[in-house]
Amino acid sequence: MATHVITGAGSGIGAAVARRLHARGDELVLHARDAGRAKELAAEFPGSRTLVGDLADPDRLSWAFSHQNMPEQVDSLLHIAGVVDLGPVGELTPKTWRHQLNVNLVAPAELTRHFLPQLRVSQGHVVFVNSGAGLNAHAEWSAYAASKHGLKALADSLRHEEHGNGIRVTSVYPGRTASPMQVKVHQQEGKEYDASRWIDPESVATTILLAIDLPRDAEVNDLTVRPGR
Repeated sequence: MATHVITGAGSGIGAAVARRLHARGDELVLHARDAGRAKELAAEFPGSRTLVGDLADPDRLSWAFSHQNMPEQVDSLLHIAGVVDLGPVGELTPKTWRHQLNVNLVAPAELTRHFLPQLRVSQGHVVFVNSGAGLNAHAEWSAYAASKHGLKALADSLRHEEHGNGIRVTSVYPGRTASPMQVKVHQQEGKEYDASRWIDPESVATTILLAIDLPRDAEVNDLTVRPGR
């Protein structure tokens, strides 16, 4: 039975992935930003374990984890949590930049550092759910896109470093996906939100499970998913 550490399991793509893995009987370790959220996730996914730490404050993750029971086995680490705040470069504050860089880039790097020993033992898999913005940056997306371009670099470097240890690394680049984050994006863009226009989170979850379920003779490095409508 495989054990998966998942960030962002509370909604959108992360919730869809957690539901699929939970339904097939895998062990889940669900990251939560605080104890209240951890309680909600434990109730939603009976039998799962939780790990509490604020991704917005990666400097304190090590301290937070030192006060909790860390999983001894990790077969996959799924980085799915993310935040977005749009705005022109001329108006974005350092606080806005730091928040997106911390949650979207620095925290995944720190989580990966913590779980590398277990992943090396299991010859596990690290999945970074990136974004189309991690490949192309558009007006008012600078901070978010910078964090996601950095996430691509993190994944590529990790793949080269850990290939000899048998760790597989996959970056998934979804286009616009029907999720609470997309609702926020539309609000910031001043546009009407229509979920039917965008990718169902379940479809992205299918691509992630495809990557982690591949036999050991194959590895998906980069996977781009775009709305089909």
